[in-house]
Amino acid sequence: MNKLLIAGLLLATAHPALAQAAKSPREAQIAEADAATARAPVEEQAAVSKGSVTIKGKAIAYTATAGTLTIRDDNARPTGSLSYTAYTADGPNRPVTFFYNGGPGSATIWLHMGSFGPVRVKTDKPVYVTPDQYAVGPNPWSLLDKTDIVFIDAPGAGWSRPLGDKTFRDFNGVDQDGDAFARAITRYVHKNNRWKSPKFLFGESYGTLRSGVVARMLEERGVSLHGVALLSTIMNYGVRQAGYDQNHMVLFPGYAATAWYHGTLPGPKPANLDAFVNEVRGFVAGPYAAALAKGSAISEAEKDAVARQMNAYTGLSVDFIKRANLRVDLAHFQTELLRTRGLSIGRLDTRYTLPPTDLNADSPDEDPAGTAIAGAYVAAFQDYAVKTLGVKTELPYKLSAREPGWNWDWSHRPPRGGVQTTPNTAVDLAFTMRANPKLKILFLNGYYDMATPFYGAEFDASHMLLPADLNRNIKFTYYQSGHMIYLAESELAKMKDDVAAWYDEALR
Repeated sequence: MNKLLIAGLLLATAHPALAQAAKSPREAQIAEADAATARAPVEEQAAVSKGSVTIKGKAIAYTATAGTLTIRDDNARPTGSLSYTAYTADGPNRPVTFFYNGGPGSATIWLHMGSFGPVRVKTDKPVYVTPDQYAVGPNPWSLLDKTDIVFIDAPGAGWSRPLGDKTFRDFNGVDQDGDAFARAITRYVHKNNRWKSPKFLFGESYGTLRSGVVARMLEERGVSLHGVALLSTIMNYGVRQAGYDQNHMVLFPGYAATAWYHGTLPGPKPANLDAFVNEVRGFVAGPYAAALAKGSAISEAEKDAVARQMNAYTGLSVDFIKRANLRVDLAHFQTELLRTRGLSIGRLDTRYTLPPTDLNADSPDEDPAGTAIAGAYVAAFQDYAVKTLGVKTELPYKLSAREPGWNWDWSHRPPRGGVQTTPNTAVDLAFTMRANPKLKILFLNGYYDMATPFYGAEFDASHMLLPADLNRNIKFTYYQSGHMIYLAESELAKMKDDVAAWYDEALR
């Protein structure tokens, strides 16, 4: 080590204030955030408890393990400690499923406390959950009758923290994040001797993009999967770039479903939502796509005809649609659809509404779907983690890894090399399906999800360009709910039955 470097280290150690002053304000802010991020111990921790949940009339006893997984680089140096909660039941060679939320950088509190674990925060109607309504109870729609369940928090979120000389920024990227999850899953499999267990991934939102990367990395490292479930999918960020015609096509079927729900259609409300949405798909793939492709070369007659059909499917005025050149941005849709009722609608779930501060606004004040359940989930999890799971730690549970200086690396190296700056990990998933022809894929879609619209998932899947025999391994299901389908009890019950049937098929 050279003398200048040694001197610099001594200066930083003896006089931290002087070292801080040498940094730019931005560097100082990032350094302070790094210093404030408490380090997790290298030794893996575990709090073990017992519980039971009744599913379809049968009581299932389980072991809950809330702990940490130490991930290491190829030279066995520790790089991160990822927090997880596993629910396992007795039985020979049970499947194991790894769950994670999106963000990127989100903790997995939402899936953990809302979807298929043995306990659930009670939510149903699309309204704000007030503190007097906070409640947690046994989850009759848990998947524990089909699979063991492992919820994993992203690096920097939950109780997951960097180790050694790593900082949270070392994990902030498509491939960096995917590698961390692949290593954590492999570590769990090795630590618990689950090598022969059927393995599944279950990602939500950005977690679906992550699943493409993780599935491919695991396959390349000798860990094959039985299935990948994708809840509220966005695998191709190139398609979803604002201002691109394809993005407007992806959004429109969700606009129509939302208008159906809120009753803004100018004509009689169709009795069947599925049939109505299928009709809109035909319009989008045909006349709407053709009109957008013409750009400014479109004739006034064609523009008027398409605008009138868009009005019929949404209730938005023909003049409003034509002023937007047939390309209605999401924020404008959120504020315009129910403007006469004095309401804006949600993005994560368009069933949720909120009175805007300014009735002339062209974008919502906030997303009412996001704020409606946050307090209930956070309070429920913190109480449950301490009193039931027995977690003891001085680390704060972070809902997100986003800190000062947070910046996500969107570049991605796909299977055949090169770099994509707008990642499309459907390519990775297609590669994995070709390598593992038994792999089953399940897309779970909420009609009222405008953050990751269902038509975008359909576009991603159809452009994986798989042969017919592999396409038969892909299944789509749809629900009258939003981004977090499980918030509505009726839809969670339906989704549980669909997912359970899919497990049976994947394991057959």
